[in-house]
Amino acid sequence: MNKNTYSAEFKAQVVLEALREEKTANQIASEREIDPSLVSKWKAQAVADLHQLFAVRTEADKLKIQHEREIDDLHRFIGARLIEIEWLKKKLKMT
Repeated sequence: MNKNTYSAEFKAQVVLEALREEKTANQIASEREIDPSLVSKWKAQAVADLHQLFAVRTEADKLKIQHEREIDDLHRFIGARLIEIEWLKKKLKMT
């Protein structure tokens, strides 16, 4: 395989295999027909960036919660305005 043809999925498979530690980097590289230094490089990169996976989820969760709160606030606001409108309609009919 050429260096430019490694897909993210391929790299992830190699890294998962390396993380299992059932085979050496040399064995994985030989089976995958890649340079052993790539196995080590991709594994180190994955481990170093692993925290970002959870940070993104946390940020996404925060945004989702904020969005849901805004929707709830808007529903309450609309409900209050509808009650006011109905009260005003009744009030105007009485006069």
